[in-house]
Amino acid sequence: MDRQELGAFLRSRRERLRPRDAGLPAGPRRRTPGLRREEVAVLAHISTEYYVRLEQGRAPRPSAEVLAGIATALHLTDAESDHLHVLAGVAPNRTRLHRRDVRPSILALLDRLPRTAAFVMSATFEVLAWNALAATLMEDFGELAPEDRNLARRAFLGPAGPGTTRYAISDVTAFRHQVARELRSTLARYPADPAVTGLVDELRQAGPGFARLWERHDVQTTPTLTKTFRHPVVGEITVDCDSLALTDRDQHLILYSAPPGSPDAEALALLDVLGPDYVKASGPP
Repeated sequence: MDRQELGAFLRSRRERLRPRDAGLPAGPRRRTPGLRREEVAVLAHISTEYYVRLEQGRAPRPSAEVLAGIATALHLTDAESDHLHVLAGVAPNRTRLHRRDVRPSILALLDRLPRTAAFVMSATFEVLAWNALAATLMEDFGELAPEDRNLARRAFLGPAGPGTTRYAISDVTAFRHQVARELRSTLARYPADPAVTGLVDELRQAGPGFARLWERHDVQTTPTLTKTFRHPVVGEITVDCDSLALTDRDQHLILYSAPPGSPDAEALALLDVLGPDYVKASGPP
């Protein structure tokens, strides 16, 4: 517990709030910026004396329940609440759901990327948004139900039905290890999210493959630098794989590209011209 830093953080968050933000009257003789300490204490359902001691760096370690009350009283964001818990040396209460709404600027960016297959993936490996080249290289996710766009589910359970997939990847074993590691971390962040717990339970019950990896309790991930697709139109194509964290929503922007002038870049360019409808019309491999 970093008492001094915790106190300074609480003061800074308290002083930035205006009374009306907390539903309180401003009053004619308010001498300090933001809320008063006793107001925060009332809103957080703790004693004023204890809250004052927290800001002064003299209080014993607060419980997770006390910190949750303070976070609500001070209108902390998720990131600020997590930081508050870290400073107090207390694991945060995880009650929120993972986000599936994609930022509009990222949606616009997807279609502006030249000759790059790009898609946005949630914390549970669901493909949330994609551009035309991603649909051509991988699959037209728009024709699938949301649950069938989940790459973790497909890695262990296979495609939704006959003819629903037109691509294969060479690193499926490594990807399955990645899924198990990242889902364990996701579950730690969202233990009360039914979408997360439901997916983990489904994969554990489906067969020994995921359950065996899950019981290893691995969380350390290694970046995937390249990925090879076996495509029905252009054959084998190896692409550079870059994953950019969208930290505000706990999502990732996945980019597949190839070095300019390489055969793989030429194959991507051809797929970019053909589009997903051509690939669908060509039939399964």
